[in-house]
Amino acid sequence: MTTERTALVGREAELALMDRLLEDLAADTDGRPAVLDVSGETGIGKSRLVHELCARAAAHGATVLRGRATEYERHIPFQPFTDALADLDPEVAKSFPAAEEVAPVLSGAPRRADRFGLHRATAALLTHAAEAPLVAVLDDMHWADAASLELLDHLVRHPPRARVLLVVARRERQSPAPLTATLVRGTDTGAVRRTVLGPLRRRDCVDLLTPDLTRDEAVRLFAASEGNPLYLLTLRQARREGASVSRLSTTGLGALLLEELTPLTPAQRRVVDVVAALGDHARPALLGPVTGHEGTRLAEDVAELTRRDLLRTTPHGRLALRHPVLRSLVHDGTDPWLRTEIHRLAAAELARTGAPLAERAHHAERSLAGWDPQAAAVLTEAADQAAHTAPASCAHWLDVVLRNLPHTAEHAARRRELMLRRARALGACGRLRESRDLLHQVIALPGPGGDPALSRASAVVLCAVMERHLGRYSEAVALLRRELHRDDPAPSPADQVALGLELGNSAPHDTSYADVRSDVARTLAVARALGDETGVAGVLTVAALGEVYEGRTAEAEDLARQAAVLVDSLPDDDLTGLCEPLARLGWAEAFLERFADAERHADRGLAVARRTGQLSLLPHLLLCKVHVRIQTCRPASAVELADEAEDIARGIGSDELLAFVLGTKAHALVDACPPGDPRPLATAEEAVAAAGLSVNWWASVAWCTLGYAALTAGDAVRAREAVLRAGGPGLRRLQPSMRPLFLEILVTAAVATGDLDAAKEWAEQAREEAERLGLPVQRASAMRSAAHVRLGDGAAAELFVAAAEESARSEGTFWEAYSLLLGAPLLAADPEGPRRGQAAWLRGQRLAAAGDSRMLLELAELTRPAVAEAADGPERRLAELTAREREIAELVAEGLTSPAIADRLCLSRRTVETHVSRIYRKTGVSSRAALTGLIAGRPSGPAFGG
Repeated sequence: MTTERTALVGREAELALMDRLLEDLAADTDGRPAVLDVSGETGIGKSRLVHELCARAAAHGATVLRGRATEYERHIPFQPFTDALADLDPEVAKSFPAAEEVAPVLSGAPRRADRFGLHRATAALLTHAAEAPLVAVLDDMHWADAASLELLDHLVRHPPRARVLLVVARRERQSPAPLTATLVRGTDTGAVRRTVLGPLRRRDCVDLLTPDLTRDEAVRLFAASEGNPLYLLTLRQARREGASVSRLSTTGLGALLLEELTPLTPAQRRVVDVVAALGDHARPALLGPVTGHEGTRLAEDVAELTRRDLLRTTPHGRLALRHPVLRSLVHDGTDPWLRTEIHRLAAAELARTGAPLAERAHHAERSLAGWDPQAAAVLTEAADQAAHTAPASCAHWLDVVLRNLPHTAEHAARRRELMLRRARALGACGRLRESRDLLHQVIALPGPGGDPALSRASAVVLCAVMERHLGRYSEAVALLRRELHRDDPAPSPADQVALGLELGNSAPHDTSYADVRSDVARTLAVARALGDETGVAGVLTVAALGEVYEGRTAEAEDLARQAAVLVDSLPDDDLTGLCEPLARLGWAEAFLERFADAERHADRGLAVARRTGQLSLLPHLLLCKVHVRIQTCRPASAVELADEAEDIARGIGSDELLAFVLGTKAHALVDACPPGDPRPLATAEEAVAAAGLSVNWWASVAWCTLGYAALTAGDAVRAREAVLRAGGPGLRRLQPSMRPLFLEILVTAAVATGDLDAAKEWAEQAREEAERLGLPVQRASAMRSAAHVRLGDGAAAELFVAAAEESARSEGTFWEAYSLLLGAPLLAADPEGPRRGQAAWLRGQRLAAAGDSRMLLELAELTRPAVAEAADGPERRLAELTAREREIAELVAEGLTSPAIADRLCLSRRTVETHVSRIYRKTGVSSRAALTGLIAGRPSGPAFGG
């Protein structure tokens, strides 16, 4: 039975869409979708439509890759991608510079890679392979493993920058929530084009698909099939073999398909059962050892099954049943004992031939009928291999081992170890509540006896981390304090350091640092008594970040310098346990406006975290760099780093962390985008949505960034409301060490809405806070706030100049340029300041251009006319003077009196006074001093024009 031609009946609209997409792909049209989502119910013709797309793409010279997910292999990492990339020209893969980085996706080879770096490398591989247009099909994605869905999500949000079209085929109702969310979000952004296949029309089915039947028979079969091509064609095939239409119209699809197996011999049925169990791994070489049949006999059985169209050979030389529905029916109908035996034999043969661990683990899992140490070893090893790149698969395989591990004393330590490893894997793949609940079980277990890596405290610390990711800071603090004060048994000194460090990490999220300051001091004393340099460095960074957050600048400076001296003295190999301290140190230095030191320590932390697989720390290190690059006017690179942090935050599944990431990204986007671009405001809105009802540090950052984005978008009322929402009563929830910058949003919004009293009050608060902090960028912000309040008098221009100078002290280049561009028109408007205004504008514009800040460049364009007109004013006004008037004006500028001018030019005094009056009228000045300033302010070169 075949569906090659008939399944395309009635799909004219879908074929036309495919043709348009292929034309756009070949032309590399701007704005074309990167993904085609083909959905529909079982048997509706998705795979056949995709096959036609592949054929048309190949006919147009495109490279075509085709892979699929399978129902019973959902825990093999990256299966549909590996299957598709098997079609790639080997020379293309060899020439890819980062071939080793993509090994887990390309071939399933082991690599302790950063899974988010793996996503970026895979996108780069697709770009590399797209010298000609490239179409990559991922079929049956409703069965895809979690790692594949995460990779697809990355490719939808960050499409390859090449002529690449991803085609995703899936069953709508069976699609997991993450897949649906990815594709819906992509549809909203325009990255995904969607087509839903519905039932075929009766006319098409009756006239074109069943021409050999009478009209009444065809109509009855159509009614039974409900327009589903697979069901209709199966009904038609059964009708040809003699079944009556009356019986067929009440027979289900499953029964019809299984009826095809009735004529088979036992040996042929054995082959069908084995292929159903092995799925896409049914290689011919594997069939012999598993079926027990060899040579000619096996070849004859395979040939007969192929003739009956029960078996088909895939492009990769493997065997598969004709349709996934048929495989499912056969698999579920096979005797469970027989299935177990098939998988046991397959696992043994794959081990003998050195197959990838993930493939062996799949069969080892399905061969388990009780505790089997050998199978458990395969599963544990596969879990370890997948921990960094596919943590969901890691968690699944460890769960299989734990479910079969005997509950005996000899296995108690092993059980605790596996539970901890599984909890880490669950946390890494975003299943935070499951991780926390499992850790509660670990904490309740009897003591492990000896191994510090398995100590109760390690489970408590990890549980507190999960609570933090879930936004449950009070629970995290309570858990840690209870463990620190245990006395039966009391935590060891090393455990006290670990617990105290994590307690310090809870501030300033939902706990004031003052509440944990004494705990941190005790932890520091314990770490020093132990001679634990890593612990000492960690505690110093906790203290430095806590103090600088609270605005205790002097104390923070001292602690940060102590920590930096210690960290800088250690070689990279000793920094494995210092990734989180490096993140805290970087943030402390960033808030202290030591931007170069902050970026240096963040870079070092990133290198160690990537090498050692500590992926949960990457967002904090990346965002530290984002913050630094925002302050130093490198917004484009800041957005790129924020994108990477966003990928990881979404993978971890913490709304708290995502709110912080998106809030920081929105700030970078405000500076990187021209006013009017919708992305900054949309990102800030998503940040506050992720924050929900939280009122902690990260939620405050998200709301303040929404205020900044709204202000830039021209909505001063919303900007004010957002910052007030962030700050709470008395604005005390605003980060003290950044409060002047946040207050500047309120001041600017108040001035824009005409509420000058509120603006003055907030500007004064900003001044007081900035003086207490003594940080140049914060002092500069307070000066700008004062300037906004005093725009009506001459002090504003000088305040903007002072703000620029103050910002430059900390290399806060963005704020220097911002201050200069705001102040330039005011400087230029002063009769004595056009030259200063022009110089301020030029420096501000150059800094903006060097950093490619579209927001600042737009501000430069807005202020250009006022500065240009003022700079051009002296030339234009002096040009209206006659030669004699210009001569007299120059002498006035030299300081000569009217009698002295009269004597030098041999004119009467009255004539000179008349000329001076005319000069005043033409130039618009009213005194000799103003005329002197006008002439002195005239540029020596040509008039300013940009």
